[in-house]
Amino acid sequence: MKLAVITDSSVYLPEDFASSGNLFILDIEIAIEGKPYVEGKNLTLDEFYAKMAASKELPTTSQPSLADLDALLTKLEKDGYTHVIGLFLSSGISGFHQNIQYLTEEYAGLDIAFPDTKITSSPMGWMVMETLRWGEEGLSFEQILANLQLMIDKTNAFIMVDDLNHLVKGGRLSNGSALLGNLLSIKPILYFRDGKIEVFEKVRTEKKALKRLISILEDVTADGDYMAYIIHANAPKKAEELQKQLAAQGYNQNLAIVPFNGVIATHLGEGAIALGAIPIVKGEEK
Repeated sequence: MKLAVITDSSVYLPEDFASSGNLFILDIEIAIEGKPYVEGKNLTLDEFYAKMAASKELPTTSQPSLADLDALLTKLEKDGYTHVIGLFLSSGISGFHQNIQYLTEEYAGLDIAFPDTKITSSPMGWMVMETLRWGEEGLSFEQILANLQLMIDKTNAFIMVDDLNHLVKGGRLSNGSALLGNLLSIKPILYFRDGKIEVFEKVRTEKKALKRLISILEDVTADGDYMAYIIHANAPKKAEELQKQLAAQGYNQNLAIVPFNGVIATHLGEGAIALGAIPIVKGEEK
């Protein structure tokens, strides 16, 4: 089996994995005042935040290009790949996953699967990294997909944002929830439920919300080994403080601080912070 893994630029990956020979990343454009950008090509993350702050309108994002995916699959087939797994941002926040399903039957020389990650950013990045590792270790296509489904079913992400308007205007959260939060100074904790962003709890202050995030993380990781991420939108001090609080509570799972990229920060806004947890699956079949 020669396995290719495809993802999109909403993912967070360490630099050494982003250049993997069997990994392919589809661009998601960010439009700021009508001009398209792709982070890492004509836009840095620092430039993104500066441009977003200076813009009179909130940035928008597009879906990855279906044509680009089709062309890539054609090239992979010609290059001798036999299997493809595509891991893209949640179907609950993008129509891309649904739009591409027909492609799984279009290539006679490729076994193709596009499981719904129901997530994005660094948890999706962990899925990508583990899929690449399993392919290199010789696990079967079926076992890799089974391992991924275990991950997807038990992955959680909880989010706290400074400004709900980004999510509302981007169509990711209801106006009613945003209005209530703004009027009553509530700091809602949001989460991914079946791949969609919804309100998990309404908390009065940021201090209480951070404390609640810690207890939630402890609850959802109590049944095994997890990779956990503190993910922030240009809020490194807030992330470091959350890490200190987790350490003080004795949280001893694998934990990393990583940034949201511009695609996700477009919809969460600067200052957002999240806790993501994804199970560590040990697929040993050879």
